[in-house]
Amino acid sequence: MKQNAIGWFDIYVNDMDRAAAFYQTVLERELENIGDPTDSSVIMKSFVTDMENYGAGGALVKREGAGPVIGGTIVYFGTEDCAVEESRVASAGGKVINPKMSIGEFGFVSVCMDTEGNLFGLSSMK
Repeated sequence: MKQNAIGWFDIYVNDMDRAAAFYQTVLERELENIGDPTDSSVIMKSFVTDMENYGAGGALVKREGAGPVIGGTIVYFGTEDCAVEESRVASAGGKVINPKMSIGEFGFVSVCMDTEGNLFGLSSMK
């Protein structure tokens, strides 16, 4: 069976309200409250996900004993023009690490840091 390598992602956070506000501001997307059916102490807010369409769903996660790791795996959020979302990062409390740059025929990317210390990317063809 052929399928994309990524089916879901978790972004670990220390402060859920701060992290949720950051991503909602930068990406201009609402997050939905979801839970971990095996552990009621876990707080999760998912990015709205349509499992029938291309791309992976994911969530912000606050879990005892797990937190952000700087320099770990980077999740790239697909955008129309990554410069637009990049322009909202600093005012939302994050940092732009590498501003929009060309990756040749694959478009453009920006690498940023959220309010929790996680690196994340923005990707676009414009």
